[in-house]
Amino acid sequence: MKKTNAARILDRAKIEYEIIDYDVDPIELGAERVAEKTGQHIQHIYKTLVLSGDKTGVIVACIPGSSELDLKSIAQISKNKKCAMVPMKNIQEITGYIRGGCSPLGMKKDFPLFMDESAYSMEYILISAGLRGKQIKINPKDLKSVTNAVVSLISNPKSETTC
Repeated sequence: MKKTNAARILDRAKIEYEIIDYDVDPIELGAERVAEKTGQHIQHIYKTLVLSGDKTGVIVACIPGSSELDLKSIAQISKNKKCAMVPMKNIQEITGYIRGGCSPLGMKKDFPLFMDESAYSMEYILISAGLRGKQIKINPKDLKSVTNAVVSLISNPKSETTC
């Protein structure tokens, strides 16, 4: 098995994890599809989002796949007035990762990481291993320790729209 940068970081830190491989659907890269392909409940799938703060520059959020990022909350917690998602076309240049394979571990730089507090109610979460088709199953407390993540409420359940 080829190790990803994220896996090597965890190995060096002597943190237990498991790599879960799955078949990638390049059309549907969302958390719901990852949950389906890995056989995990969506509540365990955490997505990595890259943002830019007006005062701090690039920051990273790790939130449940079934939730939406609360931009006001993350701005406040990250000491910004405003935060905005980094355009998809800039993700690889900034992080070294492509959409669907963006891990909170092993980016080009160590950007501040903000992890949704919901992770702490989980025995484990799945995060991208840094490649499409690979997830890392990890204890969220271990992820916090290796990344120095700030844990706070930064997401809201996705709202259902009706006609």
